[in-house]
Amino acid sequence: MPTPTELNLHRQSRVLEITFDDGSHYNLPCEYLRVYSPSAEVQGHGPGQRVLQIGKEEVNIDKIEPVGNYAICLHFDDEHNTGIYSWEYLYGLGQNQEELWQTYVTELEKAGHKRKKPS
Repeated sequence: MPTPTELNLHRQSRVLEITFDDGSHYNLPCEYLRVYSPSAEVQGHGPGQRVLQIGKEEVNIDKIEPVGNYAICLHFDDEHNTGIYSWEYLYGLGQNQEELWQTYVTELEKAGHKRKKPS
């Protein structure tokens, strides 16, 4: 499994930039990372229990904390900080970003929420 060689948080644009040792490079918006947090609060406790996150368009990351040699904990400015983002999970978010983002936008629309453009 690839591991990150570089991790940069761009607070102004609210993007976490990650480069992996296989050469892959991803720009993951904070909103995307927040709505796909691996925490039980977001993912639920079993298959099909994921909780749709609404109103996260302007969320940002306050702090990035290492978890051993295999993950990070992201502390968001909405006080969410219970997700442990393993390198494997982050890599998957990068690889599947387009599909997962579209799923999120579609779920918001089905829930009757019109996504605001971040300022």
